[in-house]
Amino acid sequence: MHAAAHTSAAITDLLELWLEADLTHYRVEGLAAELAALELDEADFILSWVQRVASVHLELGWQFGKRAPRLLARMGRRQMESWALFACDVYDRAGLRSALQAVEKVEDFAARQLEMTAGVLFEDIAGVLANFVRGLSGRTLGVVQAEVIHTDTEHLFLPAVIARLPSAEDNFKLAKAAVALLWAQTRFGSFLFDIAAVCAVQPDPARALKQFHGLETLRLSARLAQELPGLHREMERLKAELGEGLPPGWEPLAALLARPDARVHDSLACLPRALALPDFVPWCFQGELRPDAVAASRALRQEKEKARLRVKLAELLEEHAQRRSPDAAERNPGEFKVRAEDEQGRLELELTLGDAPVAPPEDVKQLLTSVFLDFGAIPPEYLVPAGDGEYDPGLLGEAAPDPDAVWQGVYHEEGACLYPEWDAGRQHYRKNWAVMREKEVVPVYDDFPRATLDKYAGLVRHLRKAFEAMRDENRIEKRQTQGDEVDLDALVEALADARDGSEMSDRLFIRPHRAERNIAVAFMVDMSGSTRGWINEAEREALILLCEALELLGDRYAIYGFSGITRKRCELFRVKTFDEPYGDAVKARISGIRAQEYTRMGFAIRHLTELLKGVEAKTRVLVTLSDGRPDDYFDGYRGVYGIEDTRMALQEARRNGVHPFCITIDREARDYLPHMYGAARYIILDDVRQLPMKVSDIYRRITS
Repeated sequence: MHAAAHTSAAITDLLELWLEADLTHYRVEGLAAELAALELDEADFILSWVQRVASVHLELGWQFGKRAPRLLARMGRRQMESWALFACDVYDRAGLRSALQAVEKVEDFAARQLEMTAGVLFEDIAGVLANFVRGLSGRTLGVVQAEVIHTDTEHLFLPAVIARLPSAEDNFKLAKAAVALLWAQTRFGSFLFDIAAVCAVQPDPARALKQFHGLETLRLSARLAQELPGLHREMERLKAELGEGLPPGWEPLAALLARPDARVHDSLACLPRALALPDFVPWCFQGELRPDAVAASRALRQEKEKARLRVKLAELLEEHAQRRSPDAAERNPGEFKVRAEDEQGRLELELTLGDAPVAPPEDVKQLLTSVFLDFGAIPPEYLVPAGDGEYDPGLLGEAAPDPDAVWQGVYHEEGACLYPEWDAGRQHYRKNWAVMREKEVVPVYDDFPRATLDKYAGLVRHLRKAFEAMRDENRIEKRQTQGDEVDLDALVEALADARDGSEMSDRLFIRPHRAERNIAVAFMVDMSGSTRGWINEAEREALILLCEALELLGDRYAIYGFSGITRKRCELFRVKTFDEPYGDAVKARISGIRAQEYTRMGFAIRHLTELLKGVEAKTRVLVTLSDGRPDDYFDGYRGVYGIEDTRMALQEARRNGVHPFCITIDREARDYLPHMYGAARYIILDDVRQLPMKVSDIYRRITS
């Protein structure tokens, strides 16, 4: 990796090796000559990064290398490193074309460096902002990543990184302000009419849309000052820091739209005046208006909500009929009507049937609210109960996604936990790379648990005695004022003190003290395809014996299986959680453990580390039971990559106070387990059928 001789020929050999020039046909001689002209440490620096970036993709490494020599003096090493890692992260998220574009735009990277330091990432703030939006009134809205800030009235879209301000705290506040303004657009009627059609009749439709957006921003900012005054003050501060304000001549329009009774029609009425004024330069949290996205979303939503609401009203009508007295059976109950109160930011919708109020369930309230926000009222045709057979209620609900349908589109990330993976080639994490879901082992209620206990009846008795002894282990406390025996060391010291004329201590005894165990253990069981057959049976037998013994010991424990096939389908199988008692359901899940796919380990270690961190215990232990090295199908998680990611995950576990241990039957494990776990944190069994026999010895070792 070093340009030790500083010769062009030596550097050429390295570049041809790392960039596979015999296959890619890159002509590296020119780059080698440039590097040979540099100082040794500068050439080594660039070469090391060419090797790391090329491990991600050869073309990316080549394009990086071609630009690096002339940019090093101007950018500095830290910024060069950030540039290289940024390009690798873009490759992970968006593929080669986008990564190459990031490399080509290196001239702009100094400005983008803010994103690497003070910028806030969408994945870090999306959950917090989603909770914030749920606390506001109106339609339920999702927070989704996109290129620019906008809403389609179903979702609030934010970019991957927000980095307009020099501190992460202020950039988060900027994201929160953007979300609040988008929510206000849906809540306070920005889309009650066809914005695109109104702007289309103007000489410059695109400018008309931007000026209208400015008018609405003024109106909605005033509403936010009423609804969320604290946040509004922060919005004003952020604008001031960025030097943003009103263009000349806009003050009268701002005053008009700040009135408490201002509506979207007032913004529309102000549009001709705004078109005669200078352009409204968008404020930092403003984003864009996307009428096309709004129209598409509304079209899909409105017919569906009309059908759902009418079906729900039919159900309410039927419930009402069942509650009526027989004398009223023939009486017409009347029509459904809705009375709306939308004052001081609170939207209250009262549903009546005839003259009597009806208490609708929460899903009906949500439907009524959503329809009201689309129309500013509830259209009469929406309040007509559906007739028999008019709609199939089963077709009106949202279909739950199939947890196994992970290969289509971007579904593989929806509702999953995302974990990083360590890429040893680039010496950096691949962010949000492993897509993990927890699943429950399908229980099998058979005689396997009972047969196991019968098979190992003698061993079970031995285990119970061994674990009872562990439970009852005493610790000797020395230098006590009372006790069953004399502490000879303390007595000798006390006699010496007395001989010297000092006061003699009365702490001359020892007494046994029962040690209170405060241990939590997570067992991580390999469910890869290679465990199929007798290995799987031995694993299940060992788990049954462990559970029987641990119930006597009183330690908190959990059992999870793991498997996967590529980074998109990393699966953790619940067998027993920490809070779940050991009973028939757990036994049935142990019986149901079956071999699955491959041995991708890093995600499972990271997830179980998080679970262990949530358990109050003095000692936390993670035990992996596996038959081989980390491995996965086709996507590179084998060899060095898999071993180094697992090793890094284990180091992360140790930093979080979790003690990892591995039990394996892989006879080649001595080649890699000491590197991953450390010399004393694993045990290799010649035959997994020995595992049930060694349960107590192994458990004592890993918890001592």
